[in-house]
Amino acid sequence: MKAAVRAWAELLRVSALFTVPGDALAGAAALGRRPDRGTALAVGASLCLYEAGMALNDWADRDEDAIDRPHRPIPSGRITPGAALAAAGALTAAGLTLAARAGRPALTVATGLAATVWAYDLHLKHTQAGPAAMAGARALDLLLGATATAGTGAGYVGVKRAVSATGASHAARSAGTVLPTRTARILRGARALGPARTTHPDVRAAVPAAALLGAHTYAVTAVSRHEAQGGSTVAPLGALAAIVALGAAAVREQRGSRGLPPVSAEGGPGDHHRPRSGAPAPRLLLTALTAAYLRTAAKPLLHATLNPSPPLTQRAVGGGIRAMIPLQAVLAARAGASGTGLAVMGLVPLARTLARKVSLT
Repeated sequence: MKAAVRAWAELLRVSALFTVPGDALAGAAALGRRPDRGTALAVGASLCLYEAGMALNDWADRDEDAIDRPHRPIPSGRITPGAALAAAGALTAAGLTLAARAGRPALTVATGLAATVWAYDLHLKHTQAGPAAMAGARALDLLLGATATAGTGAGYVGVKRAVSATGASHAARSAGTVLPTRTARILRGARALGPARTTHPDVRAAVPAAALLGAHTYAVTAVSRHEAQGGSTVAPLGALAAIVALGAAAVREQRGSRGLPPVSAEGGPGDHHRPRSGAPAPRLLLTALTAAYLRTAAKPLLHATLNPSPPLTQRAVGGGIRAMIPLQAVLAARAGASGTGLAVMGLVPLARTLARKVSLT
């Protein structure tokens, strides 16, 4: 039993799971929203789809792994190819089900994410489009968090008042109460508004954060294509330059650049869009988070550039995967959600501890 659990943990790369929740949290922060039920559903969907990709990846690479990595669960015989493929299918279905509970827009994004994952594992990873496909998947994961968070929010404050007034009118009429003419006219106007309408934040506000996360993923994926044989200096050097550039871009605060509508003292149509994450992150916090990102990703990439052996290249890929956590924290903090950024950074020691037991690659 213990051996079986170990085998599945290796197949699913459970040590990399801690790099996933920050996508949805950063997506919610980009909208100026606190994490809510929709965010939690997005996290669950992301975890399922991520693990589906891990199982499908090893199923698709089973022949190559038999030569380059015979210790992996499928070529070593600890997990059958059929079981891995079935797990990938079941996890994909579970991820889409969770996304559907967050609303149709979230399901649409999750479907695109699932399709990208399957296309990458079954074909695109061996083509020049591989890094772009993986980058797109990670960007979609952040947008899934934004879309799910936006889709489960409350509606206008003003609409709620109108609905309450309509209900009061019906109750008064049922009780036979004679209302003053002015009050009755107001309530008739409220009924004329029709069904209650809701509005949601514009998820396009999360696109810049998704682009930064996607660019990081592209750089790491380009290096991972050489992790089995090593020998490439260009890939880790290019990734190192990209990581430094991303760090410089991510540290720039973006609060106040969205052009969000003003909010009246009583609430109203702009109330639902109001950023709730607070003021911009303190410069010291933003700098510290960015430094953690650069330290985690850049150091192993530098080593792989100087000595592109398979072990050092694999270590560079692992560092790039772990660096997603501080990058997500930076993206949340720069959007004004300092608390979310710190919470995401709390996943770092957990990821580091589990990585000592189960390899990230």
